[in-house]
Parts: sequence; structure tokens; C-alpha cells
Amino acid sequence: MALEGRIALVTGGTRGIGRAIALALARDGADVAISYARDEAAAAACVEEIHAAGRRGSATRAPAEDPDAQRSLVDAVQGDLGPIDILINNAGYDWDGTPVADTDPEDLLRVMRVNALAPHQLCGLVLPEMRKRPRGDVVMISSTVTDVLGAGYAPYAMSKAAMEALAFVLAKEEREHGVHVNVVSPGLVEAGMGLDYVERMGARDLQDVAALVPYGRVCQPEEVATVVRFLVSEGASYVNGQRIAVDGGGVA
Repeated sequence: MALEGRIALVTGGTRGIGRAIALALARDGADVAISYARDEAAAAACVEEIHAAGRRGSATRAPAEDPDAQRSLVDAVQGDLGPIDILINNAGYDWDGTPVADTDPEDLLRVMRVNALAPHQLCGLVLPEMRKRPRGDVVMISSTVTDVLGAGYAPYAMSKAAMEALAFVLAKEEREHGVHVNVVSPGLVEAGMGLDYVERMGARDLQDVAALVPYGRVCQPEEVATVVRFLVSEGASYVNGQRIAVDGGGVA
């Protein structure tokens, strides 16, 4: 899955799925920029690993809910590394299970801004230069929440459904420019959001839910990253507008 000569931006790249994707793309030969909201030390550590893989890397603080920060992020990456031709919209905001009747409108708007509006804005910012590249790729990291639609998760499900709709529309709009747009939808992953979720469900740790998920274990971030690696590679040169679930085939 050689990516030499390509430049990737992975939002939310300091931990979990985002970090795994950033490092996987670097090992495949891409220069990789990450964005982060708070943890500067974790961002610096990720960039060090990108450099250790022999690739250029950078990290920019850009909270996803801040439109000005998104513009500055794209300017910084293009100034440091060059035109972005791989965009991984991974940064996301989780939900705490509050039902619709008790949801604060401002909390709903924040989830929508981070999970749906920020990816829309970033796509708009990178596409003018991406269209000039031999190939462009946008991958949205969604969730199987759009399949499950469980009680207590309306804002999260709404935001991810909007992100998926964006991807499918964009796949049609940008096809003539050689840009591929696809969706990866993980199930329960051994990462920050997954751990928070099982705690809210009353489980002590991920092992408490192992019997409820396929193969008796939860998904690892690297398994999601491997699907992303394929989608942005030449092996997926005829794949566009698709949604791939990484959930072991569904709830056991």
C-alpha cells in the first residue's frame, strides 16, 4: 500500500483510532499531519513516531468546533508539508447517553459542529488543492451507531448520519476530479470512546462485554487503520462512495 509522495491530514490524531491511522499511513510512505484539541504532549509523541518511520510530520492544535482553527490548520499543513491529498476526518465528540427530552440544545449543537460541520468545512478547504493532485482521498470515520440507533444517543447518531450523508454526496461531486470519498464505521473499539461507553453501561472494563461482541474481543484501533490504509491505496483505485463496517459482522 505504497503512499510515497502523498500528504495526509488526520484529525484527532493523538490517541486511539486517529493515532493508529496516522502511524499506519506514515509507515506506508505518506507524510502525515495531525490535529489535536488539548494534549500537546501526545501530539508531539505521535509526530516523533512519524519521524521515526522516516516521514515528515506535524501537529497543529485545532479544536474541531472552531471554524477559524480549521482554516489555520489547513494553511499550516499546506505550508509545512504541501497540498493535502489524503484527508481523514476522525476527530469526534462522544455523547453521554442523555435522552432527547433532557438534552441541552447547546450540547446537541456542539456534537453536530464537531462530528458533522467540521468535516464539511475541512473538505471544502482541502478540495481546491486536492483536485490538482493525481489522486485524492477523503475518509470519514463514522460509527455503527448509525445502524444500531440505540436509545440515549440521538445527538451522536444524528451527527454521524450527517457525516455519512456528506461522504456519499461528496463522492459523486468529486469523482470527476479523481477524488475518492469513503466511510469507515467501527463498532466497539479499545480506545477512549469505547472505554467510556462500556463504563456508562456499567461494565468494569472491556472484558466484561467480550461475550457480547464477535470473536470474544473488541476491535483494536490498528484494525480500523488497516481498512483506511486499503481505501487510500492503489488497491482501492475503483472504490468510491462506500461504507465499510469494522465490527466483526455485528453484535454477537
